[in-house]
Amino acid sequence: MTRKPEGPLRKGWTTGACATAATRAAWHALLDGTFPDPVCITLPRGETPCFALVKHEIGENWAQASIIKDAGDDPDVTHQAEIIATVRRAKPGHGISFHAGPGVGTVTKPGLPVPVGEPAINPKPREMMVAQITELAERFGVAADVEIEISIPGGAEIAQKTWNPRLGIIGGLSVLGTTGVVIPFSCSAWIHSIHRGIDVARATGRTHVAGATGKTSESAIQALYDLPDEAMLDMGDFAGGMLKYLRKNPVAQVTIAGGFAKLVKLAQGHMDLHSSRSQVNMARLAETAHNIGASQKLCEAIKTANTARHVLELCARENVTIASVIARQAREAAMATIDGACAIEVVIFDRQGEMIGRAGQFDRQEL
Repeated sequence: MTRKPEGPLRKGWTTGACATAATRAAWHALLDGTFPDPVCITLPRGETPCFALVKHEIGENWAQASIIKDAGDDPDVTHQAEIIATVRRAKPGHGISFHAGPGVGTVTKPGLPVPVGEPAINPKPREMMVAQITELAERFGVAADVEIEISIPGGAEIAQKTWNPRLGIIGGLSVLGTTGVVIPFSCSAWIHSIHRGIDVARATGRTHVAGATGKTSESAIQALYDLPDEAMLDMGDFAGGMLKYLRKNPVAQVTIAGGFAKLVKLAQGHMDLHSSRSQVNMARLAETAHNIGASQKLCEAIKTANTARHVLELCARENVTIASVIARQAREAAMATIDGACAIEVVIFDRQGEMIGRAGQFDRQEL
């Protein structure tokens, strides 16, 4: 995860907001021959940003406009991407339809906010674009019969850095944004992807899902159970975001996999496992070690240890199997959060992907 810079952070605009502004500009050009530049729109919460056009072109019954996305100070993979809207006149009675141009994905799995086969343009951006089309149609006294195609050059390549392939969004990026505003380092996009992953797992009939803190533990737990991609949740540091959504949208069996340090934090009650937002309490870790028979000398060394990894090394020297206890405590914390909605397993892996602790083991025959 990119480190948050110091000082006030600049907000940005979502892909959906940029697509909406480009759509307005193209539709306006079709109606009176001129492209508003800058083009201004009103967002769901009342903000009225204005966007400079990068390109614009008009032909017979079609117009196209594009905007460069500015995500502010957020480390958004689509920052500086070009968002292109092509608006075409449609037959009378057609209404407003949406299409995926190059770089915008198509939904291939159920459980997402738009149906299978539809372009990956989420409901709120669609609503925003419909509002712009409708407003201008009423102003100029014409029917709102149009086809809207959104394209993002290079979007298929950028999408490989996102969760879209795992979610079953094929061929490119999603057009997202419920408010139109990107709040830097809000982590809302990550948590949103966790939620969509759970939705897809449920819709595809998965009864066992796994969330991991990192790539090593993710690969290890996926291999252990031979889980398909749609059963893997990109939990990362957001254990709470995953568990709270599962409490309301349960899957029968949930495995949490991770490294020792991250799962010590979960065991100690932290639901956000990022280093800037939670820390390992070494005194509590020493107490845990004491309760399973660690020597006083070892407990004192744990209290002054630099890292949780160092603690693991100290315990290994004295054959104190602390990882199994941490797995049990982490499972208890997760179970308290999920309030009985799902069965929980916790598995701890070392940096080489070897299992060193486990609690609540599932029987593979039941999966």
